[in-house]
Amino acid sequence: MPYFGYYGIDMYYIVLVVPCLFLAFWAQGKVKSTFNRYAQVMNRRGLTGAQAAEAVLRQNGVTGVRIEWVAGKLNDHFDPRTNTIRLSNAVYSSTSVASIGVAAHEAGHAVQYAQGYFPIKLRAAIIPVTQIGSSAALPLLVLGLVLNSGMLLDIGILAFSLSTVFQLITLPVEVNASNRALTAIEQGGLLTDEEYPMAKKTLTAAAMTYVAALAVSLAQLLRVLLIFGGRNRDD
Repeated sequence: MPYFGYYGIDMYYIVLVVPCLFLAFWAQGKVKSTFNRYAQVMNRRGLTGAQAAEAVLRQNGVTGVRIEWVAGKLNDHFDPRTNTIRLSNAVYSSTSVASIGVAAHEAGHAVQYAQGYFPIKLRAAIIPVTQIGSSAALPLLVLGLVLNSGMLLDIGILAFSLSTVFQLITLPVEVNASNRALTAIEQGGLLTDEEYPMAKKTLTAAAMTYVAALAVSLAQLLRVLLIFGGRNRDD
């Protein structure tokens, strides 16, 4: 049965999910503060983010990838559907150390696709299934309770778990892209020895947001298992 404390408070949520949410808020704040800090440090070579992304692609022999400007901040991404790296206003034309790290990271994703890195292709393949599962999970769980159907509860739990699977795959994909970026930065001499650690700190802070997202997803899944899995066993 669901674990509710006084006044019907969901104690599973408080004990499991809330600490992970605090971790997520901290990680988001950390990546913003770290980026803002090193966005004030201009690299000595005068490279822009767009030029850094081009350099990473060139070092890895990747061609045919477009690099475009996109409005916003910290919404940089690689779109495999159009083979395009989109860099935000704070990165595309900026010569900051932070922008070099972010741009190189997105170029790392393009390299992953070009070299057939399996985890990123797996992540792309399960996105539609994950979206369907996320939408269907709660209705299935509610319907399972109403109809007292263990099978529907099991399907609902499985659908809910797909988002956790997605986060589980995403974390190594993002870490690998950052590792590729840092290797390219170091080997290509894009940053000096003093600047390199700053870019690394920027990407490490960004990686923590994915760690936090996985923690939140795992906590939510465990909560669902404890509530609905326990209900299923009582049938």
